[in-house]
Amino acid sequence: MAQPSPGCAPSSRRPAERRCPPDPGVSLDHDARSLDVSAIAFDLDGTLLDTIHDLAASVNALLAELGHPALPQDAIRAMIGKGMPNLVRRALARATAVSPEAVEDAEVKDALGRYQAHYAAHLGRETRSFPGMKEGLERLRAMGFPLAVVTNKAARFVRPHLAQAGIERHFSLLIGGDDLPTKKPEPGPLLHAAQVLGVPPRRLLMVGDSINDVLAARAAGCPVLVVPYGYNEGEPVQNLAADGIVASLLAVADRVRYVPPDAP
Repeated sequence: MAQPSPGCAPSSRRPAERRCPPDPGVSLDHDARSLDVSAIAFDLDGTLLDTIHDLAASVNALLAELGHPALPQDAIRAMIGKGMPNLVRRALARATAVSPEAVEDAEVKDALGRYQAHYAAHLGRETRSFPGMKEGLERLRAMGFPLAVVTNKAARFVRPHLAQAGIERHFSLLIGGDDLPTKKPEPGPLLHAAQVLGVPPRRLLMVGDSINDVLAARAAGCPVLVVPYGYNEGEPVQNLAADGIVASLLAVADRVRYVPPDAP
């Protein structure tokens, strides 16, 4: 169940920062207009943390257990975005050369339990922080914004990732992909976050890395910014109908102005 995070002291086990300059072909919004918002929600995988190494290792451990060959990390990267069941379905389809629709639900259900066991064992081993992430969160908190995580990752893995990265204390609300009846790109998680945080959806900024974040924000009536370095399911971020592209979470602070939730 989605619930406010009690916060915690920074973990002594902190992942190294990933060095990933933005794609030089992506136009960033250095001088774009400021957004008047009262709270900010973040995606997790590909926005806050670079978790691809742990995800790929877990997928390939699952495939090996089932007798299938390993998949390239880049192929797995393109499968991330709509939650663990979808990732498992896509991986099984790729490994067996069928369409995702051809994979039986019962097969996905069995493989999902196996995958989650592998992921629990790998979680945090090779996760990296994106440049500017920690500084950005600190600056946004100092500006007065309540912060939330709204992710499609299974809820039981969300808090451990944030704790290992030393950033759980920044968030007053965590929403995982199995906390609510729907997940991104449906608007439900963002509407729920807005309700819990006590802000109108138009004052809740979504920061993400993929079409799922943008579609969810648009459906919920939220503004949305995207980063260019995450997991975008093969859809370039410049093609998304976002309010802007920012180089890092630190750059988000330059695009927002805090306003009270009841501001006109």
